[in-house]
Amino acid sequence: MLRIHFTHDDLTRVRITRAPDPLTETVLSLSLVQARGVGGVALEGWRSRTRTLLGPESRLLFELATAAGAAQAPEAFLHADATTLADSLDHTWSLPGRLWAADLRILERIRPRVPRWIRELHRGDREWRAFVGRGLRRYHSVAIAPYWSQLLAAAHTERTARALLAADSGLDGLFGSLHPDIRWESPVLELPCPVDADLRLRGTGIVLAPTFFWPEPMAMTDNRGPEHPPVLHYPLARDLATYRSVWAPVAAAEPGGALVALLGATRARTLRAAADPAGTAELARRTGTSPATASHHATVLRAAGLLTTERTGPGVRHALTPLGEALLQDRP
Repeated sequence: MLRIHFTHDDLTRVRITRAPDPLTETVLSLSLVQARGVGGVALEGWRSRTRTLLGPESRLLFELATAAGAAQAPEAFLHADATTLADSLDHTWSLPGRLWAADLRILERIRPRVPRWIRELHRGDREWRAFVGRGLRRYHSVAIAPYWSQLLAAAHTERTARALLAADSGLDGLFGSLHPDIRWESPVLELPCPVDADLRLRGTGIVLAPTFFWPEPMAMTDNRGPEHPPVLHYPLARDLATYRSVWAPVAAAEPGGALVALLGATRARTLRAAADPAGTAELARRTGTSPATASHHATVLRAAGLLTTERTGPGVRHALTPLGEALLQDRP
C-alpha cells in the first residue's frame, strides 16, 4: 500500500483537474491496448478496433509504454496539463535536461533492459523525438481522437459531481468515493502500490485527475521537485453507462447536432445566445422563451461551468466561460 499523509495545509490545497491530459491518456492507452483483459468487457471492443487500425510504427511505441501501465512508462510523458496533444508534447519536449536524466535513472531502475532508443530519446536525440512525436500523433488519431469529445463531456460531468460532493460531504465524501481500492482515514489516504511506502506531503496539496484509459488508481510524484504536488489518477469510468457514453459516436448529422444531443435544444440555444454577453431578458428574446425559462437554463449552464453571471446595476450579465466557448466552437 501507498500511504499519503496530509498536513492541514495540504487539505486546503486539493484540486481536481479540469480535464484529462491528451498525452497522458494517449500513453496510458498504449499500455491498455496491450494489456488484454484489463478493464473487462467494457474495453474489449475499443481494444480490438484499435489494434486492427494500428500501423507497424506503433509497435515501437509499445516499448515506450508497456502493458504494465504507468508503473513502467516514462514519467516525462505523464505530467502535462494541456488541452491539446500538440501542447502536451510541447510541454514534454521542453522539460529541462536534468528532468529527462532523472526520469531515465528511475526508468532504468524499474526496467533494467530499457531499449537503447528510449535512452537516446531521454538524452535529447532529435530524430528519435521527431519519430516518437509522429508516432504518438498517428496513434492518437486512431485510438483517442474519435472519442475525445465524449470523454471531455464525461470528465466535466465527473468534475462537477465531485465538486458538489465535496461541498456537501467535505473531503471525507470526496476521497471516500474515488475508488473502492482507495481508503481515506484522515489525514491518511491509502491506495494499492507495488511497494509498501509512505508519502508525506509538505504543503503542496494533491491533484486529483480522472483518467479514462487506465482502470485502476495510481499516484505519481513529480520529477520537477517536491514543490510540485503529486497527482492521484483515479478511473473516470466506474460503470458501463459511462463507457457507453464515451464510445457512442458524436451526433453531428445536422448543424449543432452534437451540442443539442448533449444539452437539449433549448439549453443549446441559450448557450449560443450567450456568445454575445446579454442579460436574462435579452437571452429570453434571442431564444424565444420566457425570462423565467431563460433564467433557469442560464442557472444550469452556470452550474456546469459553461456560463458566468455578473450583476450589473439592477440586472445581470451572462457570458460564456472558456469551457463554454470551447464547447460551442466544437474544439477541445
